[in-house]
Amino acid sequence: MTSKKKTGVAAATGLAFALVATGCSGGGQGEATDFSTSASGPLEAWAFDNADDVGEARIAYAADALPDVDVQLDQTTFDAQKFTTRVASGDVPDVVQMDRNFVATYAAQDLIQPVDACYAANDVDPGERFYESVAADVTYDDQIWAVPQFFQPPAIIVDRRVLQEAGLGTDDIDTSDPDRLVAAAEAMYQESGGDPTRLGFDGVWASQAALFILGQGGQIVDDDGKPTLDDPRNVAGLELEKRLADAQGGYAVGKSFSDTFDTFGDRNQFVADQVGAQIAAQWYVSVLSPYRDEVDITAVPFRDADGDPFAVAGGTAYVVPVGAENPDAACAWALALTEQDAWLAAAEARADSLAETPGAVNAGLFTGSPAADDAIRQQYVTPSGDQGFDETIATYYDAVSSGTTVGASPAGQQIQSDLQNAVTSYLLGDKSAEEALADAQRSSLRAYERAVG
Repeated sequence: MTSKKKTGVAAATGLAFALVATGCSGGGQGEATDFSTSASGPLEAWAFDNADDVGEARIAYAADALPDVDVQLDQTTFDAQKFTTRVASGDVPDVVQMDRNFVATYAAQDLIQPVDACYAANDVDPGERFYESVAADVTYDDQIWAVPQFFQPPAIIVDRRVLQEAGLGTDDIDTSDPDRLVAAAEAMYQESGGDPTRLGFDGVWASQAALFILGQGGQIVDDDGKPTLDDPRNVAGLELEKRLADAQGGYAVGKSFSDTFDTFGDRNQFVADQVGAQIAAQWYVSVLSPYRDEVDITAVPFRDADGDPFAVAGGTAYVVPVGAENPDAACAWALALTEQDAWLAAAEARADSLAETPGAVNAGLFTGSPAADDAIRQQYVTPSGDQGFDETIATYYDAVSSGTTVGASPAGQQIQSDLQNAVTSYLLGDKSAEEALADAQRSSLRAYERAVG
C-alpha cells in the first residue's frame, strides 16, 4: 500500500485506536456501558448461520475460554429489518453477526454500542489485532463499533492454457495498463454466432465496481461517511470496466454467458477454459483445489493506477446492540472468537477436512488478523507440488496486505446497491458514466441524510 493510502485509512481510524478505559456511550438512549472482564451468564448470539468447520472450531474454542458463559446460538441469517424490529421492541440479542457495511448504519441510528471500552477492558488493541483496512470498516465518528472478522482479498486468477493459446503472458493481465489489458481480453475472447464461448477477462463488473473505482483513484465516501459517488475521479474506473466489457461482445451478452458458469461444479469456468482471467475472492482457490489436475491456473494482483497491488477490504463483524443484557459476555466472546488461538483451532479443523478430500490444497484462512494469517500460513500452507496453485496462494497473501477500505458510512448498504445499479446502467449503455453516478449519488445522499438527520 502506498503512503497516501495508508494516511487516508489512518485518518479514519486513528482516534478509534486511542483506547480509553472509561465507558462509552451506548447510543441515543443515553446508556453507557462500562465493559469489564467479568464474563458469565447467558449470552444470546444471533445471526450465526455460517458455522462450518472453521466456525464450529472457533465457537468450541470460545466455549473453553469462557466456561462461565452459556451461549444460546441462533443460527439464522442476518435480516436488517428483523434486527431493527427486535431492538425497537426490546427483544435484544447480546451479540449479532452482520456484514461490515451495516455497522456504521446502525451506529448512526443508535442501535449498537461503541466498543472502544470493550477493547480497553480486555487489553486488546484493534490496531494490532486487525489489518488497518479491516478496522477502518467498523470505525465511524471517531469510535469503533464492532469486532471484525475475515478479509477475503480479491485478485485475478489466470487460466494459463487460455493465456498461452493466445500467445500472452501474465504481464499482459495488468489493470494499471488499460490498453494492454483490453488488448489481452480481446485476444483471449472467443464467440460463436455472436454468443461468447470464452471471456478473455471477467471483471465481475457490478460486484467489483468499488475495486475498479478506488483502484483508479476514485472515492466512494468521504471521511465522514458521506457518499461521493459523483466524484469526477470515479469515471475512470467505470470507463475501464466498459472498455473491457465492450471488447468482449458487450456487458449484456458477457453477463448472460458468465451466469451459465458451473462455478462450484465439475465443469467450472477454469476446468472448461471459459475464461482467460477472472477477478475472484481468496476463498475461490479452495473451491478450485479439488480440480487441480484439471485446471492450469496462476494469479496476478489487481493493480491500481500506479501499478501497486490493490485490494478492498470486506467481511463480517460482531456488534453489541443497545439494550443488550450481557454486554460483558458479548464483548469477551467476540474477542475470543478472533484470538489467534481461535483461528489456529479453525485452521487445524480446516486441515483435517481437507485431508479427507483427495488432491485438495490448503490455501490458508484469511482472518482479518495479520498475526493469525501469518501463523496459519507458516503452519498449514505448505508447497502443494503444483506451482500454479502455489503462485495463486502467494498472490492472495500479497494482496491482503495491500487492502484499503471503501469507508464506513451510515448509508453503506444503500451506497453499494446504488453503485451496482449505476455500473449496470452505464455498461448497458442506458446512461453515461456521469449520469449514472449522479443518479446514484442522489439516492445514496438521501439515505445518508436520513441516517444522520
